[in-house]
Amino acid sequence: MKTRVITAIVALAIFLPILYVGGIWIQVAASVLAVIAAAEVVLMRKTLLVDFGAILTMVGALVMTLPVGLWDAIQAPVVLHRSSLLYIFVILMLLHTVIAKNKFSFEDAGVFTLTMMYVGMGFGMMVAARNAGLDTLMFAFLIVWLTDSGAYMIGRKLGKHKLTKISPNKTWEGSIGGTVVAVIAAAVYTYFFPQAYSWPVMIIISIVLSVAGQFGDLIESGLKRFYKVKDSGNVLPGHGGILDRFDSMLIVLPLMYLIGLFH
Repeated sequence: MKTRVITAIVALAIFLPILYVGGIWIQVAASVLAVIAAAEVVLMRKTLLVDFGAILTMVGALVMTLPVGLWDAIQAPVVLHRSSLLYIFVILMLLHTVIAKNKFSFEDAGVFTLTMMYVGMGFGMMVAARNAGLDTLMFAFLIVWLTDSGAYMIGRKLGKHKLTKISPNKTWEGSIGGTVVAVIAAAVYTYFFPQAYSWPVMIIISIVLSVAGQFGDLIESGLKRFYKVKDSGNVLPGHGGILDRFDSMLIVLPLMYLIGLFH
């Protein structure tokens, strides 16, 4: 517990100022987090980080965090735009399945391509949300953190009915309780810090995002269960890996973008 608390304090002391300052700092942080999270999937799959497919995955995840406008700003040719690079990485992955002589399969290519998009675009949305405004990004963190904390506390006290076999410690009572806590807090937050839509609509959106965040948690739980690991990594002592800490955000932030809360 002591290690867990110390890690949380140090992480917040580093991360919160970065969130506040934004700009290039949030871009660098998102890119680093994306590379580490992609590496965690690679290692869970028992692939060496120096493998060509692994390198493509980590570089691809980093590229996906870069803003779309960057390519126009530097007047890069179309072939070097983010979407084009993703396609090039996919082609290289597929070529690697042939060159690697069955040591890198079509399944590996599929997993790593999905990782690039899931991790890279998720952290890329964190940058986009911060660029839209600190209050927008903090709204996402508020939903995720309070859903998680509320679900844990209420589930521990009142939980009786198991939510899913993927994560046997989670209960329906905790899930619903976490959403209630998060939505109440979001209602207060959006009253003082209005977002893209009217206050009643934001309450409905808060419910959707709270549920989506829990699915993000379960998706990562399913990933770990599939690979038979307890944590995605050990970069955060007492907390596991980067995926363990940002699994909900990787679903909530892209959904916020699709809903139109930022652009």
